[in-house]
Amino acid sequence: MDAITVSNLTKDFGDVRALDGVDLSVEEGEVFGFLGPNGAGKSTTIDVLLDFVRPTSGDVRVLGMDARSDSMAIRERVGVLPDGYHVYDRLTGRQHVAFAVRSKGTGEDPTDLLERVGIAEAADRPAGGYSKGMKQRLVLAMALVGEPELLILDEPSTGLDPNGAREMREIIRGEVERGATVFFSSHVLEQVEAICDRVAILDEGRIVTVDTIDGLRTGAGATTELAITVDAVPDGAADALPAVPGIEDVSVDGRLVTVRMGEGSKSQVLHELERTGATVVDFATRETSLEELFAAYTEDDDETDGPDSAEVEATTAVNAADVTADESADPVEVGR
Repeated sequence: MDAITVSNLTKDFGDVRALDGVDLSVEEGEVFGFLGPNGAGKSTTIDVLLDFVRPTSGDVRVLGMDARSDSMAIRERVGVLPDGYHVYDRLTGRQHVAFAVRSKGTGEDPTDLLERVGIAEAADRPAGGYSKGMKQRLVLAMALVGEPELLILDEPSTGLDPNGAREMREIIRGEVERGATVFFSSHVLEQVEAICDRVAILDEGRIVTVDTIDGLRTGAGATTELAITVDAVPDGAADALPAVPGIEDVSVDGRLVTVRMGEGSKSQVLHELERTGATVVDFATRETSLEELFAAYTEDDDETDGPDSAEVEATTAVNAADVTADESADPVEVGR
């Protein structure tokens, strides 16, 4: 059973089509990256998964259940770190997590969860005094309550320094090791590349592609750059290398030989260079980054296009209860 199955999903906001026939499946136990330009429909998709927004048409199933008719049962088994969350300034970190524990009836110790995300020392401080990164960790702790089967993380690295981002990746890996599925939406493409098994790119409400990072590189015709330092470049070496399958370009600068290649054997390149009489001193490879791949799949689109108003409307719907609630009320929506 897939953790998430979306079939022919369409969502209209008035005359604006935010999602247009989206088909998507997320396998159990994988870390699935969800990318797209601003206004592409990412937040709207997440809102539909959680039944904060109702689709115009299509079928959406989460953990084998209908996202609309079984929404309460789904939320009991899902942990969510939303992009536009709101914490309650006068409540402590411990009180936030304790509420999430009571809501799910798990009996967990809030301190354990706060320790796991690295802010146990601030457990009894009002959350209003937390930094952006600390608030991000607090809401993650709430999302982890009850060992959810599915984690939906929308921009989870926001506000985190490099160490915090690394710790976030470690937490995600730990969740996957215990059997959870992670649906990971982020603009920080390095984080996606470092953690995700597969990636979907959404653009103007449509899925452009779904693949592994390596598969995206192949589909985009991406190249690998091989920088080889030799003791000396023999005469004829630059002419011999292009005969190796996959090589697209060779350039020589002093003792540095730079080879740009598509699919092909790097070891064969080194072997051919040594055959000409060179001694390889060092070499390094540079793969096409996910940022470059993302641009290749979406570069034809004007980033000002797309259903920005729809995405704003959907995000507002998700967090309306948070931004309008009195702080004396229970933090019902935070992290759920």
